[in-house]
Parts: sequence; C-alpha cells; structure tokens
Amino acid sequence: MPRLAARAALLALGLGLLLVPAARPPAFYESFLYLVFHWVALATSWTILSGFSGYFSFGHGAFFGAGVYAAAMLLTAGLPLLVALPLAGLAAALFGVGVGAVVFRVRRLRGELFALLTLAVTFVLATIVLNTRIDGGPGVYLNAVPLPRIVGSTTATLYLLGLAVAATTVATAYAVQGARWGAGLFAIHDDEDVAEVLGVPTYRYKLLALGLASGLAGVAGAVHALFVTYVTVAETFSIVVPLYVVLMSVVGGARHWLGPALGATLVTVLMYGVTGGETAVVGRALVGLTLVLVILFLPGGITGRLARRRPAPLAAPAPAATSTLSALAISRSLPGPPAAPLLVCTDVRKAFRGLQALGGVSLEVREGEILGLVGPNGSGKSTLINVISGHFRADAGEIALGGVRLGGRAAHQIARLGVARTYQIPRPFAHLTVRENVALAGMFGRVDRPRRTAEREANRWLEFTGLAQRADALPAALNLHQRKFLELARALASEPRLVMLDEVLSGLAPGEMADATRLVRDIRDRGTTVVFVEHIMRAVMELTDRVVVLDAGSLIASGAPRDVMRDPRVVERYLGTTHA
Repeated sequence: MPRLAARAALLALGLGLLLVPAARPPAFYESFLYLVFHWVALATSWTILSGFSGYFSFGHGAFFGAGVYAAAMLLTAGLPLLVALPLAGLAAALFGVGVGAVVFRVRRLRGELFALLTLAVTFVLATIVLNTRIDGGPGVYLNAVPLPRIVGSTTATLYLLGLAVAATTVATAYAVQGARWGAGLFAIHDDEDVAEVLGVPTYRYKLLALGLASGLAGVAGAVHALFVTYVTVAETFSIVVPLYVVLMSVVGGARHWLGPALGATLVTVLMYGVTGGETAVVGRALVGLTLVLVILFLPGGITGRLARRRPAPLAAPAPAATSTLSALAISRSLPGPPAAPLLVCTDVRKAFRGLQALGGVSLEVREGEILGLVGPNGSGKSTLINVISGHFRADAGEIALGGVRLGGRAAHQIARLGVARTYQIPRPFAHLTVRENVALAGMFGRVDRPRRTAEREANRWLEFTGLAQRADALPAALNLHQRKFLELARALASEPRLVMLDEVLSGLAPGEMADATRLVRDIRDRGTTVVFVEHIMRAVMELTDRVVVLDAGSLIASGAPRDVMRDPRVVERYLGTTHA
C-alpha cells in the first residue's frame, strides 16, 4: 500500500506539472521549472552509472556537451527538432560507449583514477570542439531555429521538452533499479570482483549503464542548447556541470532512483531562489550551509534517511522439487558405477611477478564427492580456487568442468557453467540485505531466474543455513559465524555443480564448527560436489572422501585421508613430526 500511494502521488505530480502551461503562467516560472527539470535529468542520468555501480564520474559534462553540440550541428543543418534530439542523444551514447569500451577493459582504472580520467575526457573533447569547425571559437547561435509554439509560447515548448526528458530519465532509473541489471550494478558498487565470480557480466553491465547515462545526458544537453540559444565551449564544458550533478545526486541519495531528482530540485531552488537581488551573498551562504549540513548529517542523502529499510514481506520458500540439487540428491542415493571426474586440472600454472604460486598442478574432482584440499599457508590453495573460478587467468595448463574447457572464459561465464565459491574472509555486498545477497546469486548463477523467483529461492537457502530470521539485516549486523553461513547460502543459491569452500571453518567456535560441518555434509548429500579447503585436520578427516595436499604450488600427495596423512612428505612439510 505505501508503494501504491507513492506511485499515485508521483503520477498526480506529473499530471499537475503537465498541465502548468495551460494556466499560462509568466514565462519566468516556466523557465525556472525548466531549469529544475534540466538538472533532474542530468543528476538522475549520472546516478545510473555512478550512483548504482560506484564508478564515480566527473565526465558527465562531456556527454552533456556532446549532446549540446550534436544538436547545434543538426538543427543548424535544418533537421527537424524531433529528429535532431534523439540523434544528439545517440551521438552522446556512442561517445560514452566508446570511452567505456576502452576504460572498462583496464581493471585498475577504478575509484579516483576513473574519476580523473573521465574529467580528462571532458577537457579533450572541449579542445577538439573548440579547434574544429564544430565551434571554431565564436560559438554557435541557435536563435534562428524554429520552435513549435505550444499554448502560444516557446517557453511552454521548452518547459514541456524539459519535463519530458526529466520524466523519462527518472522512469528509466526506476526501471533499472528494479531489474536484474540494477541488482548487478549494485553488486558491482560493493565488490566488483565478487560480483563477476557470482555470474554478473560486469563489463557489459557497466558499458550499458555508461551508454544509457550518456545518451540521456545528451538529450538533456540538446534541449538545453535550444533553451540558451547560444552555445560556447567555455559554458558547455564548464567544470560546474559535473560538480553540480555530483552534488545534487549525493544530497538526494545516489543509490536510489528518486534521490537525484530530490537533490536536484533542492539545490536548484536554493541556487536560483535565494541567490539573487540584494540578498545574493546571504543566499549563497545559506546554500553552502544547507549542503554542508545535509552531507554531514545525511551521508546517505535524503532518500537514505527517508527510505529506511522496511522488512520486506517474507516470500514463501520455493518447493524443494524446483531445485536441481534435489533431483541430484535422489540420483546420488541410487547405486551405480564410480563417479566420473567433474573437474579436471592438468598442469595448471600461475605466477605473480616471478613468484610461482602454482607450479603445474594436476588433479581431478569426482562427481558427488568432498575433496579435501590442504597444505601450509602459501601452498597455492586459494590461488588454485581463484584460477578455477576465473578470478585469475592460468598462465598455462588446462581446466575442464564436465568436459567443458574453462580456459579463456570470464569469471561470470564460469559461474554460469556451475562453479561457485566462498572466501576465507567473508565478502558480502555491504549495502545489500542478507536476502538480496543470496538472491543475487540466484539471478546470475547456473539457472536464470527473475528477481522475484530468486528472492523466493533465497528464502529457502536462508532456512537451510539458519539465517531466515536475519534476512532483512545488512551484513554488518551479522557475526563471523553468520557471515560464513551467508557465504554458503549465496554460493548454493546459484545451483552450482561444484562449490569450493575456502576455510569456511576458520575463526568459528567449536559449536559453530559443528553446525558448519553438518552443513557441508548436507550440501554434498543434496548432490553438489565440494572442494573443501581447510586447516582443521579433524574436520578434513571426518568430512572428505579424498584429500589432495599442495606445497609450494605443487601437488605432493593425493588419496584417501588416512593414507595421505601418513605420507612422509605430508608429515614433513605440513603436519610436522613430534619431538620428545
């Protein structure tokens, strides 16, 4: 009901704004409201990439400027208005995609480096425009471009164009946030590497977000070119544009589709409403003070305070019959021949700047077994998991899952084939609830699921791991034991064929360790093959069917747990000998 009421209020607001020109207000008010719409469109389009995915961009002025000058060229060439506007947006979108196609390939260009690079793109584009026939120095006049007169006024036409662009941009942000794409962007925001390993196609999602944000900014720029009627490089590519856009989004709340619109409205009203006339100095001081207070006391923005998380209605757990694991568990209980290898690693090698982490590891993991992977610290266990899951690329060797080669595949493609993992130190998505963390794996794992279905499946796995009562909490509210179990639930929600558990028992109390051991056994009994990395030998001996021992990146023993633990090389290099 609250959501329906909010939607009804927004619809009523939109209809009211649509009818404003019919009242024939003074042109000043229509122009003022146009400026509000203009900044709403720019701030909201910025947040589709930067607010949702966390790729903080100072280059939004470049995409805005691309739209401004594309529209100026097209309109002065005689193209109709309704043709020139979408073409200007397309030009900005293509420019954004071109930039992203290069920048997003370099993994280290994140955070401050990405922000500075996008700012540099703005300066480069401004220089090109200024020194070519696009502008040439004197600027471009658009006062001769004919505008249709709606309700007898060109200001009304610009008002309605601004409203249309702002409404479209806000509706787009709303749609993105509620879609699988939006869930993937939020995961990228919190931990891009984990998101990729869970199955999120991070490169494609970022590129699409940048293209969409750029296109919307370009359309807003095209309309603004008509509003100002005279465009210059100095004004169009001013640093003020990205700074105000960032400020408005942060004030309103960059992680919510409505936040930038609220922030843009507040900041625009303050900028133009109280900074004119004889009180300009006092007005600007008031603007600065207001913004400082919002940033200090509302770090999540206005929507971060207003939209406090409400417990979502608990969806009914999906019936067990819908899970492919259940069917596998039934088949596993039937007698049959020895299981065939599911995962085969052949002469796998990986080095980091000359340090050999894996020196030619060859092993196999059989369908339906628990394989123990042990060895001293630095032996290459976690590196092997990282290579199998696609987080690192192997330097040499071959890895195959069910006969399908994994070499050369991106991590999200490997996840889609049925590989899941946990981490030594839990890495949940900090700004997503426990349920959202697990549902995300259900959306992007081996089985494609819509968001609602993935949330129902998430409830089932939270029941399985004993976290159902914490479904609406954020990961920061969980203790270590619960975060470890959250990692388990998230890995299982992807319906994997193979799950790799990286020291899932470390740091747990004895009682918690017993619960975790039971869960690992239940995972295998449900039909999932398990690679169990652990230092606690009692658990390894109790749980595993076979054990593989690594030392200095090489395999030194493999076989039944008790036989391996008696191997002289394992005793010497890992277990140690007793001394009287």
